[in-house]
Amino acid sequence: MTNRLAQAFFTVIPLMWLAACSTHQVARNTDRASQAALARETQSVPDTQPTPAYPEDETEQAGDSSELFPRPRAIEPQVSFWRNVYGTWSLSQVAFHDNRHMNLVYEVFQLPGETAEGYTSRQKELIQERFDYWKTRLQDLKEKMAAGTALNADEQWLARLIAQSTNAADGIQGASQRLRYQRGLRERFKRGLEISGRYDRRFREIFRKADLPEDLAYLPHVESSFQANARSSAGALGMWQFTPGAAKMFMNGNSSVSARLDPIASAEGAARYLSYAYDKLGSWPLAVTSYNHGIGGMQRAKDRFGHNFPRIVKHYDHPLFGFASRNYYAEFLAARDIANDPERFFPEGIRYESGSDWTLAASDADAGFTPRPRAPRRAQPTLKVASASRIEQSKAARFSTRKVARFETKKAARFDPKKTERASLSTRKHIRSTSGNVRGRTQRKAIPQVGERTIAERNVPRVVLAHYRAELRAAETHTQPGRASLK
Repeated sequence: MTNRLAQAFFTVIPLMWLAACSTHQVARNTDRASQAALARETQSVPDTQPTPAYPEDETEQAGDSSELFPRPRAIEPQVSFWRNVYGTWSLSQVAFHDNRHMNLVYEVFQLPGETAEGYTSRQKELIQERFDYWKTRLQDLKEKMAAGTALNADEQWLARLIAQSTNAADGIQGASQRLRYQRGLRERFKRGLEISGRYDRRFREIFRKADLPEDLAYLPHVESSFQANARSSAGALGMWQFTPGAAKMFMNGNSSVSARLDPIASAEGAARYLSYAYDKLGSWPLAVTSYNHGIGGMQRAKDRFGHNFPRIVKHYDHPLFGFASRNYYAEFLAARDIANDPERFFPEGIRYESGSDWTLAASDADAGFTPRPRAPRRAQPTLKVASASRIEQSKAARFSTRKVARFETKKAARFDPKKTERASLSTRKHIRSTSGNVRGRTQRKAIPQVGERTIAERNVPRVVLAHYRAELRAAETHTQPGRASLK
């Protein structure tokens, strides 16, 4: 019995082992077949397979990377896009792309004619025509896919490109609303690299003393292309683009135009800002993005999503957190890549400028800027303000006048010529003693008309005042006052 069990055991085990091996071989063959099919499908798309943007299973935290400036895998398509903008596409090229899935580029259009910083009217028309063309094409594709209509070869290619780039079967939804175009900036970035030779050593020294990463010196590539006289529509000025409010807080209260246009002074302000932002937010992706979106805005994003920067980029829906804020950190990383390896992107070479001395005239010459002549300011008249002692004397005089007036009013409650004459005498002495220094100015010596009262006489009873004036007029005409003069 024991021998039979042993024979059965040694017979079944090899059979099971052979079955398992055949199953693994079938699985491997199936995987190879599927990979071959995927490769054939990929070869039908003219572009290389892009990295999916914002995968749903992305869990990489900003602090998980060993680098000072972490690079989550989910934002790599954005970084690659901006490397093309800064180092590949020239000013004569315009890329039409999806503003959420930055690896989805439909076309890089070549502008005809000469190119400058601005577009010509003809170039604007051509860009608008291509934009309308792609918008209409995306809308038509969406309608056909919703209706289940057969697609031609071009439409099939476009549908595969969108699905592959967005990593979603319904990526066509909203694609026409996400359409955007971006001009190449290769020439401008190269010029910024050349100008940066003047300031790179000094900027790095500033950040090093502030105990900050020295590569923050590349931030002006994103802000202003190292143009010291750059001006934005939001009122930001200079190479580091300080607004008056930010300059008051981080440039020692100096928000003047000259201070914000000074690259060294504004770099010191940027170091204070970034140090403060990092202490508040706790990671460099958030701190760098706050340079565009603000510390308060990034704090709200952090409260919702923590340090998961890809989720902030994808899901944070604040109205002010738009395209520029979503891509700011990716732009910084792209600029850092190019600045650290310029020969790769500019094989023709770069002529770095030397020297760290800065003058406004030199920065104006970089951009061909000519200051507008200003008319000299008209001299403002000097205002004479009464001294504190004079004001106090005036207050005392008015108080004394009111006090005497109340006293004389009680005495002259009923009209009595003798009492009125005595009251007039005391009033005359008081008014003469105070009439020369009331409210910091001298009273007129002319006799007031009937019914008028000077400042010193304001609270003197009219009966007493009338008798006093009659005496003055009588003294001038050498006549004695009568009852008629009291009217």
